[in-house]
Amino acid sequence: MVLMSSIVLRTQIPGPKAQELAKRRAQSVPRGIYASTPVYISRAEGAVIEDVDGNSLIDLAGGIGVINVGHRSPAVVDAIHRQADRYLHTCFQVVAYESYIKLAEKLNEITPGTFPKRTFFVNSGAEAVENAVKIARFYTKRQAVICFEDAFHGRTFLGMALTSKTHPYKAGFEPFPSEIYRIPYAYCYRCSYGLKYPSCEVACADALEGVFKRTVAAESVAAIIVEPILGEGGFVTPPSDFLRKLHGICKQHGILLIADEVQTGFGRTGAMFACERYGIEPDILIAAKSLGGGLPIGSITGRAEIMDAPGPGAIGGTFGGNPLACEAALATIDTMARQDLPARANALGERFRARAAKWQANWSQIGEVRGLGAMQAIELVRSPESRVPNDAATKHIIQYCYERGVLTLNAGSYGNVIRILMPLVITDVQFDEALDVLESALSHEFAPSRVTTGVTQ
Repeated sequence: MVLMSSIVLRTQIPGPKAQELAKRRAQSVPRGIYASTPVYISRAEGAVIEDVDGNSLIDLAGGIGVINVGHRSPAVVDAIHRQADRYLHTCFQVVAYESYIKLAEKLNEITPGTFPKRTFFVNSGAEAVENAVKIARFYTKRQAVICFEDAFHGRTFLGMALTSKTHPYKAGFEPFPSEIYRIPYAYCYRCSYGLKYPSCEVACADALEGVFKRTVAAESVAAIIVEPILGEGGFVTPPSDFLRKLHGICKQHGILLIADEVQTGFGRTGAMFACERYGIEPDILIAAKSLGGGLPIGSITGRAEIMDAPGPGAIGGTFGGNPLACEAALATIDTMARQDLPARANALGERFRARAAKWQANWSQIGEVRGLGAMQAIELVRSPESRVPNDAATKHIIQYCYERGVLTLNAGSYGNVIRILMPLVITDVQFDEALDVLESALSHEFAPSRVTTGVTQ
């Protein structure tokens, strides 16, 4: 048995019970449901997951950014229990309840912008995307939507149309909805225009005017949907003036700016919403993931005149804003404020970057370290000169980590980015322990003997 302060390994990963569950899974669950790790959970607390074989692992994945307030946050669990003792479901459109209204009021208050707002609730990030576009089209009476290369906006048909990455998300599912136009993101490490920031003067934002002349007329565009920091696209962090320029162009042409904060939201970037870090006030902001503290809920918050444009019955859904999810979300927002988790995100980000800077100095295969707050990542390449994505090394490192008690995730269109999405309640000791394992994985993967013999190739 390997015993450390939080990581406890009683068996190999996966252990015998996990392997048995994997066999059952293969016989009952479609193979299209990908398994990024072979871990099967039995319980969790804070930033630690215990698997069915009694192994304890540190979680740097956070359910893909859902558990910002930690696994089984006491306030969230208490709120769920209290609500479960009262009622589970009525459908807000049939018999309404106060928690839905309170949560809408709270989001109207905390999202960027001092203008009047309205909020309604759905079940997921993809559903929030669908509704944001639906409302934008209704309000503007325009059809086109502009999105970005390397973006991810969900797995519904409109979500896939807006998503950039072909495999595994899009290939074979065509055709997609029309009037979707894609432009390059401010991915400075892999600039689509071969320029350098800041001498480029953020040409990728200014290029939008060319799109209006060559691809789709500005007066036909209802909205531009953008992740303030790319999520699945590799935690690409744009220059500070990219989003401001983009927003200015939108205002000039009467185009709505939709901020997809499904992954960046709720403290992850060092503010409740990443838009605050960039100084922009989007016309519509969508959230999900960590909003519910572990329960499924998505939100669409926007300017009152935009959100009120569709008439009664035009938006909604049976389960959107479920009472348990609303109470969990209210407890999540309260916990974020009470524990000042955005500030904690900044501290965690600084802690990671200090370590990652040393890694980059030691291993040239770390092409870039990037992020904002606790939304941090490293991009792996075969060499700093070629910048060829090293997805094979990424897979090896993720496996090395989970076999030694740390859960991590990859990202990026090329699958060569390692991202961290740990609960913001993780302790310094736990975080350092996890980073020690990640550092060991990098050292093992990029040992001279392995690289020269082509193992990482």
